[in-house]
Amino acid sequence: MGIHYDYKSTRGMKAMEKQAKREKKLAERRAKRAAKEGSKKEDNPSKMHDITKTITLDDLTNPEKK
Repeated sequence: MGIHYDYKSTRGMKAMEKQAKREKKLAERRAKRAAKEGSKKEDNPSKMHDITKTITLDDLTNPEKK
């Protein structure tokens, strides 16, 4: 009989602990993902083409032109 009484009296506390655990895990995943994406962005800086300039075949195929 003590088990049933204990379950109802601690149900709210256990639910709060589970929610805190879920939020902690989610925050860790987000931080890990942000760190991973941040390192990718720093390693591969994207070079954008000038919007006002027309893209020619030479722009696309010449490897020495930057």
